[in-house]
Amino acid sequence: MSKVVLASSNPGKLKEFQQLLAGAGLDVRPQSEFQVTDADETGLSFVENAIIKARNACEATGLPALADDSGIEVDALNGAPGIYSARFSGAGASNESNNQKLLQELQNTPEAERTARYQCVLVYMRHATDPTPIICQGSWEGRILTAPAGTGGFGYDPLFYVPTHNCAAAELSKEQKARISHRAVALQQLLQALL
Repeated sequence: MSKVVLASSNPGKLKEFQQLLAGAGLDVRPQSEFQVTDADETGLSFVENAIIKARNACEATGLPALADDSGIEVDALNGAPGIYSARFSGAGASNESNNQKLLQELQNTPEAERTARYQCVLVYMRHATDPTPIICQGSWEGRILTAPAGTGGFGYDPLFYVPTHNCAAAELSKEQKARISHRAVALQQLLQALL
């Protein structure tokens, strides 16, 4: 099995990647296992931030790295929180505080205008100076609920309504989410590119 460093400290992402890549011959290890500190996400797009994170993990470990930059874009907020999804509610943001802020921002927004999508960009770099990293992108369309629903998933999942399944992302089983999420779509592209 090929060892790959996941350029993230997010336990939810790590678990999801390990589940989705288990059958692909990739041994996904968190960067914390190698004492790699999080890179400063100074990019202005999901692609830039994912490249920054992957390069940082490659430089620190000498191993191939996989980085994910993802977030939620809400049309009524002109695409916000976007690349700032993890820190939408400010310093020390948590899933709960981010969800509360999103609900506040959309307080008077009619249901028809609460459209949103999760975006995921995955970058796989063979080494720190890889001139042709593999870049994959997946989207997941939905809308923002007026109150949280479900206890599964992480991030904005309790507020993200999935029309195809008539429920919040947090109400989907892990297996359902692993087939239809933005990350699952991007990962399928990555697996095709790597095989």
